[in-house]
Amino acid sequence: MTAPVVLVPGLGLGPESYAPTQRHLEIPSTVVTLPGYGEPFDHDDLEVDALADRLAKQVQPGSVLVGHSASCHVVVAAALAYPDLVSALILLGPTGDVSASSWPTLAGRWVRSAVWERPYLVPTLAKQYFRTTFSAMARAEQVARHYDLAAAMPKVGVPTVVLRCPHDHLCPPQWAQRVADLAGGEAWTLSTGSHMPVLTNGRELAAFIHRAAGVYKAG
Repeated sequence: MTAPVVLVPGLGLGPESYAPTQRHLEIPSTVVTLPGYGEPFDHDDLEVDALADRLAKQVQPGSVLVGHSASCHVVVAAALAYPDLVSALILLGPTGDVSASSWPTLAGRWVRSAVWERPYLVPTLAKQYFRTTFSAMARAEQVARHYDLAAAMPKVGVPTVVLRCPHDHLCPPQWAQRVADLAGGEAWTLSTGSHMPVLTNGRELAAFIHRAAGVYKAG
């Protein structure tokens, strides 16, 4: 029996951000958007725990939760608050290092990551960011950058896989490994890409999701 799969978009991204991954999934999956993460802000509570509560209302027991970038905070918070709902976590390019969360540091890391992104991503990213709105993204990031992911990870009681791309400066290798180690999980660096593995590494992500959900494929 395979576990349900729930995909939460990264900051500003919408449900279509997971299309390249879902294309390679052979099991059902659901994308859940949240304020700042695919939905505009409308006087919502953007605290990570509040977003985790909203997410939990759309999650079946025993689900694999997949987060990307700042939404990794939300899926981790959901796993802590609702352990019966979560069977495994997959964290894609997680942020959450409070020692590197100042706006100048984040901006510098974002620029160093962005220069490696593929130009063909610009139209789809622009469409998603404008739909979520930059105001919602800024408000959500203002909250997310204060969430201490390292403090939360030791409390996670489910199998955890942390994935990053080789040119992702928002999630450097030492940080990815630390997040995984704190949860007793695994850290892997994918073959290519920067901070948008959902758009550039769909086949690789699908393989990790299959494994976490209990789908074992020959070869």
